[in-house]
Parts: sequence; C-alpha cells; structure tokens
Amino acid sequence: MKKLLVQFSFLLLIAGAAFAQDFKAGAAIRIITPNPLLPVSGGIGTPKKAVEKKGELFVRAVVFEKRGTRIAIVSVDNLGWPSVLGNKSRALIKGILPQNILIGCTHTHSGPDAYGFPNEKGEAFADLPYLDKCVHAMADAVNEAIAKLAPASLKIAVGDAKGQIAYNYYAPELYDPRCGVIQAIATSGNNAGKPIATLVNYAIHPEVIGSGRGILSPDLCGPLYNRIEAKAGGVAIFMNGAQGGMVTADNRRENAKEVNTWEECIRIGELLADEALRIVSTADAQTNPTLYCTARNVSFPIESDVMKYIVKNSPLKYEVAAGDKVVTQVNLLNIGTAQILTIPGEALPNIGFYIKRHMHAKVPLLFGLTNDAFGYMLTKVDFQSFKRYDYISRTSLGENTAEIYMDEALKLVAESPKADTYEK
Repeated sequence: MKKLLVQFSFLLLIAGAAFAQDFKAGAAIRIITPNPLLPVSGGIGTPKKAVEKKGELFVRAVVFEKRGTRIAIVSVDNLGWPSVLGNKSRALIKGILPQNILIGCTHTHSGPDAYGFPNEKGEAFADLPYLDKCVHAMADAVNEAIAKLAPASLKIAVGDAKGQIAYNYYAPELYDPRCGVIQAIATSGNNAGKPIATLVNYAIHPEVIGSGRGILSPDLCGPLYNRIEAKAGGVAIFMNGAQGGMVTADNRRENAKEVNTWEECIRIGELLADEALRIVSTADAQTNPTLYCTARNVSFPIESDVMKYIVKNSPLKYEVAAGDKVVTQVNLLNIGTAQILTIPGEALPNIGFYIKRHMHAKVPLLFGLTNDAFGYMLTKVDFQSFKRYDYISRTSLGENTAEIYMDEALKLVAESPKADTYEK
C-alpha cells in the first residue's frame, strides 16, 4: 500500500510539473513592403509618391496559449489598420477565436494608405490588391506562430525609458516615459533560455521621416526590430501606446531644428530597443503565467463631419450602424503580471495615465491604435478647448469618444481578475 502511495505521489508530481509548464508561445513575421513601391500616406490627403525605401515593412505576430486559452497579438507597420481589414485576416486564422486576435499598427507615417482616405471629390488612392496581400500575410504570420507554439516562460517589466526618445510637441513634458516589455523565453529544446519574442509597448509617433519626402519606411520601428533581434534573438514586436496630441519622436537639435533622416530613425529606434532590453533584463521569470482574454463591442457616434465623410466614402466600405455610429472591439488581457487594454485610436496621454492608474496590475499596458484606428481621442473638456487642439478635434470621432471609451474600459477592468498570478 505504501509503495502504491509513493508511486501515486510521484505521478502527481510529474503531472503537476507538466501542468505548470503548459504555457506556450510562438512568433512569426512577414514582409509587406510593396514592390513596386506605393505612395506614402501620413494621414488625410493625397498620398505622396515614394521613390525609395529605408528598411522593410512588416507584419509581426506573437501567440500565447494556456489551458484552452489562445490569443494573438499582431503589429503591422502602417499608419492605421481598420477592423474592416483585420476581420478579413481573422477569418483566415485557424485555432484562435476572432475576438482573441488583437491587431494594432505601429503608426509609421511613411507607409501606404490602409484607410482608403477619400479626397473632396470622393476619390481614394489606396491600392486594394496590395491591402489584400497584407490581409493574407497577416493570417499567414499568425498561423505560423500557432504552428511554432512551444513551452515558454515570461519576463515582464515596466520602467522609464531614458534618453532622447519622445516628447509632447504640444507640451514637451506631458507624455508617458514608461516602456512596458513582455518577453517570452523558450523553456525546452535547442532554444531553451532564448527569447521567442520581445514585445515593446511605448507611446510615440514614428514620424521622423514623415510622409512628404518620398521615402517608404517603418521609421524608427525598423531599427528597433533589428537591434532587439541582433542583441536578444527571437522576434521583436512594437505596440504603440497613448501617443495622441502629440507625443512624437524627439528628433530636436539646437534651436529646435528637427533632424528627419534615416540615421535619426536608427538612433531613436536603437536607443528605445536598448532601454527595453535594460528594463526587462532584471525581471523574474514567470514560469506559469496566467492567461486571460475578454472583449466587448463598443459603439461610438460619429460626430465629426470629416470622419463621417471618410468612413462613408472610403472604398474599404466601413460598417456604419444606424444613427451614424461605428462599433469596434476593445480587449482586456491578463498575461502574467501584465494587464493590457486596447485603444481603437490615438488617445491623449492624460487619458492613458488615467486608465493605467485604475488598472489592476503591477504592469499596466495600453495598446493604442489596436483593432481600429478611429482618429484622436480627447476628453470633453479638452475637445476644441484650445487653438492647438483644432486639428485633433476635427479628426476625432467627436467629443464623446474618449468619455465612452474610458467608461467601457474601466468596466472591463472592474469585471476582470487582477493580473498578478504566476509561479516563480
């Protein structure tokens, strides 16, 4: 009898160890640089012809899995990636619930038009066959990441990124210096101990080069990818944050003169990469991190005439609900000690600080421009309050957008478990 109990206890120990190691991760990339080059879009207006490229444009995906829960986080090098495109990719991805696939953009201002911006005549210049290729490339990247799922642990950390990286063009000190990092580490096989993926979350406009110079580029995100992959290995992924109004790359020099070169993209991208790796370097390994995902549909009224014109005249055929409303998906994720909320636009930094302050996690992260990219999001008291805010007010869905978002996001936080459990 004693022998049977010992054998049973041993089996339970083995089963428990296996159970503790059932967290998995996988990552993959696809190049989506158009060939021949396509015009560059930095926002509303006619795209500018591209005559050269600096770096490649990518779709980058990481998939996490644990005990029946599987989620994908996808980043695409573009100004924005509407759900009308993202949903086409979701339909091609097997093995993940569509609502568990988060699709964000880096917000580079030197990529092809993915919105289908119409001009005053209703003409749009987005290359629809190219966008369809991107849709399939995105699905391919996620499907490959699923196929590569392997046992993993996580290192998760947040800290101030130091050095000349970002600032607020409207008010220099009003930006979030915190950089969040989620790094998946292989725990078995030939790559044990090496990163599978390193995700960097930071609020910044990648617009060093901009849209008016005829250069197609991932901007500072390209050098960030290269630096992380060269120093740490695995796949690097960048998810933007609450960078609206107007948190941009700090490429200022003496007399406030800006340096708009690829070399400056390299300086800023590599510095941010180095800071991200420094921040995560001392984090504990989370060998059995929790994995939780929830989503809800949120409806926003389109109060802006500019935005109403865009969504109703784009060849992408945005869905507009009765009463001139758009419906989008907002996600909340718990991954180990990190809690993530998605933002379907460019939230101003004060909104980002407010939301993070009310999140239930040691590492609160915001994925801006994720699942949709419906312009700027500013509070009612900021909306059209200053001349400086005229442009971002006009290119917002309206004065109620941020209020609705904050209310729904905090409801998700209140209804969800805390993100603080894992086994060391």
